Amino acid sequence: MIAGIIGAAGYAGSELIRVLLGHRKITGLVLASVSKPGENIATLYPNFLGTGDSSGNSAFAKFGNNGAVLVAPEQCISASDIVFGALPAGAGESYVKLCLERGISYIDLSADFRFADCETYSKWYGKHWQYPELHLHSVYGLPELNRSAIKELAAKGPCIIGNPGCYPTAISLACYPAFFQSPKAAGNNCIRPGAGTVIADAISGVSGTGRDSTRTNHFCECSDAVSAYKVGSHRHTPEISSIVSKIAGRSVPLVFTPHLGPLNRGILATVYVPLETAVTEKAARDFYTSFYKDEPFVRVLPENIYAATNRVRQSNYCDMSVHLDHTGTVLIVVSAIDNMVKGAAGQAVQNMNIVSGFNETEGLASVPALF
Repeated sequence: MIAGIIGAAGYAGSELIRVLLGHRKITGLVLASVSKPGENIATLYPNFLGTGDSSGNSAFAKFGNNGAVLVAPEQCISASDIVFGALPAGAGESYVKLCLERGISYIDLSADFRFADCETYSKWYGKHWQYPELHLHSVYGLPELNRSAIKELAAKGPCIIGNPGCYPTAISLACYPAFFQSPKAAGNNCIRPGAGTVIADAISGVSGTGRDSTRTNHFCECSDAVSAYKVGSHRHTPEISSIVSKIAGRSVPLVFTPHLGPLNRGILATVYVPLETAVTEKAARDFYTSFYKDEPFVRVLPENIYAATNRVRQSNYCDMSVHLDHTGTVLIVVSAIDNMVKGAAGQAVQNMNIVSGFNETEGLASVPALF
């Protein structure tokens, strides 16, 4: 299968290239850019340099002859069997429309297909849906939550996957077992969330700000510093709130505060859930472990091992450690992901595997690099 990447020149696009090069079912890559057509990806990202094709620019035969040269998005779509969009919000709908017209599924890493209504999207992103009818063919792509819905939509034909944001992935997975009441919980859920506000604090690496240079990601500004930003107004807030409320089957009040940390990649989220009644930490941890036991990319850590960003680096894992406050009435879940993998490119490939009927772990089984 040939995979196309529109927006290959950005960080998420380059990470998609890195992951897909190790995917056994992908026989070729077509790389596209809106802003940098004609450039060689190995010039933009010298880590892709090598001697594998006739141009001498890539060590990866999957690029093919001159395959490392960025083409126009329309050319990418015409040559691909599935397409990833790694574009800013509001920039990809016309390409999504073209893909569906040609019978090609599209996995979107922007926010364009993460919301059920245009009003919420417009309020937080300042954009409007250009083609509202496309959203009838889309599904939110958090596999642990929506795996069945993704499969059902894909079975009907070409579809659109709204790949989740990085913060929402880390926080939603931390909340999922606590709020999800269903046969999956087998009636044994010892955790009873109260009506209080869920608080989520999260620290992200600088790669989350994108490749373009700004004062925010300038080395002198962000090195040796941790700072909060967009307090009370981060645009991932409605995405997180809507997911947690959907899981709970009721409106769940949530406060989310993001922070920027002096690291290249990774997200560490600490989520506080008020409980109706006290529970023991062991009971809560055992429940989380049982809940996620069949999920290939969620690792609930044993006692005295805390989730940390370095243990998920360059992997599709979400690690979480489960704790209680001293009263036993506040559940505290610490969740760690690589924002560029499980928070972006890796999760997109996981969704591609589901849509295409591949093994869900294909291309994603690498062991994290601890240091």
